[in-house]
Amino acid sequence: MNIADDIVVIGSGHNGLVAAAYLAVAGKKVLVLERNGWFGGGVITRELTLPGFKHDQHSMAHIFIQANPLIKNDELKLLSKYGLKYIRPEMPLISVFRDGTTLGLHCDRGKNYREIAKFSKKDAEAYLRFSELAEGYLPALVGTLYSPPAPIGAMYAMMDQSREGRELMRIMQRSAYDIALDWFEDDHVRLHFIRMMSENLIGPEEKGTGVGLFMFLAFLEKYGIGVAVGGSGMLSQALIRCIEDHGGTVMANVSINRVLVKNGRAVGVRADDGREFPAQDAVIGAIHPHLLGRFIECIDPKVAADAAKVQLTPNCVLTIHAALKEPLKFFAGEHVGRAMMIELLPDSLERLREHFDDLRYGRIPRHSLIGLGSASNIDPSRVPPGKAIMHAWDYVPYEHPDGGAQRWDELKRPFAEGMLKKMGNYIENLTPDNILAYHCDSPLDMERTSASFLRGDIHGVAPYLYQFGAHRPTPDLGQNTVPGIERFYLVGPFQHPGGGVFGAGRATAMKMFEDLKLNFDKVGERA
Repeated sequence: MNIADDIVVIGSGHNGLVAAAYLAVAGKKVLVLERNGWFGGGVITRELTLPGFKHDQHSMAHIFIQANPLIKNDELKLLSKYGLKYIRPEMPLISVFRDGTTLGLHCDRGKNYREIAKFSKKDAEAYLRFSELAEGYLPALVGTLYSPPAPIGAMYAMMDQSREGRELMRIMQRSAYDIALDWFEDDHVRLHFIRMMSENLIGPEEKGTGVGLFMFLAFLEKYGIGVAVGGSGMLSQALIRCIEDHGGTVMANVSINRVLVKNGRAVGVRADDGREFPAQDAVIGAIHPHLLGRFIECIDPKVAADAAKVQLTPNCVLTIHAALKEPLKFFAGEHVGRAMMIELLPDSLERLREHFDDLRYGRIPRHSLIGLGSASNIDPSRVPPGKAIMHAWDYVPYEHPDGGAQRWDELKRPFAEGMLKKMGNYIENLTPDNILAYHCDSPLDMERTSASFLRGDIHGVAPYLYQFGAHRPTPDLGQNTVPGIERFYLVGPFQHPGGGVFGAGRATAMKMFEDLKLNFDKVGERA
């Protein structure tokens, strides 16, 4: 057995790196073990097509981490010392409709009012009230995202004590579709907001999604989208530099299959090749709840059984990463390319609903719902001079109806070609001459790149209301710990607050600081 580190971390996804970095800054000797030959999990930038073209293989937009004290207060000096830089485009998102019209979502409320007024003056007035309400909810929502979640019962009991709290509780239990229809009348406006919410990999008619509309809008207006200069993976690289600068180690090509437990306490991990890595103080694991029983022999069978039943989303994605000879030209106008996220919307709300109905029943959707971004328009450092990149996605089931998940290896390229053809209805130069090369990933490929993306769920587990907060992924595991196993801590997109770039490893670190009797409030002084 190796000489013991203080903290051993399974996986180098950004949440694990965040937790590891806080512990390293606090003076702990940290070791991060990654099964792949690269680091970052879902927050990674790679040359997937041609040399010099830097693609964000998974996450491209850093939204919710912008309010995290990790970034907002630069707690670990990622911005001031370790090279992380963000560009925040003035227009985070734009909807492009089949009729050639567009509806941009800006950081400026007045501009959003004018955008919506193009379709409906009444909806523009409703938007102002909606936006003000969302702004009022934002502090309470933000306060729950970056620390261990409050018990569900206590949270609801507190909300039930006031009229405002009861109204928020009601919104939380309704769907985004319900909320959008209540507030807005024009189908363009409804599509715009409903599609924004469905980027959370959940159907807009799913009950419990209503508050997401308020949260997405408030976040985008206040914080915008953070575009990491050099690629999404620069966040992971900055975290690694922080860990290494404080004496930690990050190792690739080490696949872990066991958490070692002695007398009810995690004391290290074992690799596939038999090597053991002891942990003096604690183990952090980005272990999907479905796999916990395999990694921990002595886990309570009931805890493992409940974890194995956690629900995954039926809304997986197939992505295209293209290297382009020149930037995209949209029929709707050059202003479209200034947005980070571009939604190509169907011609009716009914078609959007049918898309998610098909996914619910495991069918390939009849209608596409393609989103894309061309980050090189905002950050030219990602491509050779004059060139461009494109990242596009559409929703598909994990199990292909014609032969199961493995069939995606044969059928992902034809599906991608179909996507490119449909995108030609919105983009005039998405032609074979302009596409120098492209790479596509199916839901099966997603699962292969990260064990956190089991069955292609890139948000870890589905964001249903009963898998929310302290009950995410289960009530037993919602505090980032496993009952009966001391000094073992969970991180990952399947923990609170959910998938996406939240920097949620900070909550795990806070829990560990308390158990290890470290002062979390002093961590910024040591960074």
